[in-house]
Amino acid sequence: MENHVTQICREDLEDLREAFNKIDIDKSGYVSDFELQELFREASFSLPGYKVREIMETFIAGDTNKDEKISFEEFVSIYQELKSKELSETFRKTITRRDGIHSFGGMSRISSEGTQHSYSDEEKVAFVNWINKTLAKDPDCEHLLPMNPNDESLFTSVRDGILLCKMINLSQPDTIDERVINNKKLTTFKMRENLVLALNSASAIGCTVVSIDAHDLMAGKPHLVLGLFWQIIKVGLFADIEISRNEGLICLLTDGETLDHLMSLSPEELLLRWVNYHLRNAGTRTISNFSEDIKDSRAYFYLLDQIATHGEHDFKMSVKIDMSGLNEFDLDKRAELMLQQAARLDCRQFVTPHDVTSGNSKLNLAFVANLFNMHPSLERAQMNGNSIDGAAHIEGESREEKTFRNWINSLGISPYVNHLYWDLCDGLVIMQLYDKVNVPVNWKKVNNPPYPVLGANMKKLENCNYAVKLGRDVAHFSLVGIGGENLNQGSRMHTLALVWQLMRRYTVLVLSDLGDGEKIGDQIILNWVNTTLSQKRKDSQISSFKDKLISTSLPVIDLIDVIAPGTVKWDMVKRGEKGRLKDEDKLNNAKYAISLARKIGARVYSLPDDLVEVNPKMVLTLFACLMGYGLKKANR
Repeated sequence: MENHVTQICREDLEDLREAFNKIDIDKSGYVSDFELQELFREASFSLPGYKVREIMETFIAGDTNKDEKISFEEFVSIYQELKSKELSETFRKTITRRDGIHSFGGMSRISSEGTQHSYSDEEKVAFVNWINKTLAKDPDCEHLLPMNPNDESLFTSVRDGILLCKMINLSQPDTIDERVINNKKLTTFKMRENLVLALNSASAIGCTVVSIDAHDLMAGKPHLVLGLFWQIIKVGLFADIEISRNEGLICLLTDGETLDHLMSLSPEELLLRWVNYHLRNAGTRTISNFSEDIKDSRAYFYLLDQIATHGEHDFKMSVKIDMSGLNEFDLDKRAELMLQQAARLDCRQFVTPHDVTSGNSKLNLAFVANLFNMHPSLERAQMNGNSIDGAAHIEGESREEKTFRNWINSLGISPYVNHLYWDLCDGLVIMQLYDKVNVPVNWKKVNNPPYPVLGANMKKLENCNYAVKLGRDVAHFSLVGIGGENLNQGSRMHTLALVWQLMRRYTVLVLSDLGDGEKIGDQIILNWVNTTLSQKRKDSQISSFKDKLISTSLPVIDLIDVIAPGTVKWDMVKRGEKGRLKDEDKLNNAKYAISLARKIGARVYSLPDDLVEVNPKMVLTLFACLMGYGLKKANR
């Protein structure tokens, strides 16, 4: 790296390090071409497509070791090449430095040592205040809370893993069976177990944790801690911002718009539309972002006034928003007056006056999401005029769909998948999944955004056709009756068939000692499970992944006891009379089994209901993960 560094002045190198961190969206210590595209998109930078492609080609060519990832050293080298071209100024404008950023040396051991990372003091303060409020009454957190937002206590408070586990359950209730959390006589080993449990559980709810390990969290590395907390908090904030869980969002339909299109919008897009719905009702101009357009607090004043007015009827509030703050010329003082009004609705969270006037888009997005969750203030769904059957039931995301989507997002795929079918219809996510399961993709054949205005869908269809061809000819998946047009049109049945085979291939890849994913059949995994159980004289062997005994979770718990002795607390396990269990006991066993599997280090995406209902697909992935853990431990 020294050869690269000596050719760039110190100030430029610091800028490049910060740029690298900004582009490294999934915090893996590397950047990909997709992350570079995300950089330009986030920067809202108007750049001709050919220039974007030219910069991309320079970066791809700079991947000197051809691992399809660009390290910081390669990044510096590539920037030097760009610097000699007129493109350099274009690129540099997207990586300008910001206020409120702390830099520090060192990073995850998984990525390059010695580089710098940075974190936002504003984000730290916002997250500390949110955690202090939401977990204030949790007795298991008394030794940690309240944290001081003005020091480094957030980074030291994650050390024992309890805070992370609690925040995960706050965002997605019942993700972790809290009987599994170590909270007494915490040795280093027990704290590490909690952190492993937290990381695997965060992955199961769709957080990207590929670049973080328990050691990093024990060390309290700020950029990793903040990045993980933001992902966990965002999952919780966005959980109800979808139409099947809040049908009042149907009010946001525009003239001539279909319900399918509205349902395809991301939570961020729905929040923006929700704000503008209230701004239109207030008779004031709308906004197009949560950065520049909210700096003067005008939109927030009118939004608060609207939701308080509606709240008089819906929530029996008697809050009258004081709008006089709009007359204040000093924007920081005006923002403070606005936040005082938000506090009256118990919604002063995530932003300070400076965060508003500086246009911190991440924290303002969180502020608005919390406002929506507390006071959506939407009329009951009025379907008239939108050609929608008012009696139609809006079907929510199935458990299987949610599991697949969380699995995809946990891998750091870009862009983030909010809807399994609509967000896969251009083929790009599927191509990245092929990369993850070692199916080679010729990226020169892939059409990347920005797509032309005319013929955009044709480019997406070409990607989908290529995705199906790769699945059939290279991955050797069973794709009978599946064509590119099915994926492009968001066909539920066909998309699920492909994604399941991708997830299965990914899961069995952990069994590398036995060969590649293609050669690992269900029978091999089943035989391993039964052989391992019989070695310790367990009587819970299974005949298949459809065996009804699995509904008790006893085969899973017994298997964990064999491969990780001393992990199971048997007083927590219900065995029933003559092997028969009540439904409630089955569910409790399943919750315990899933959390135990994650605690010992198995990255399990299956859910408790998958065991109770004996979903053979998810049961297979669970046993495959445990097999991978068992083999890895045996080979140490």
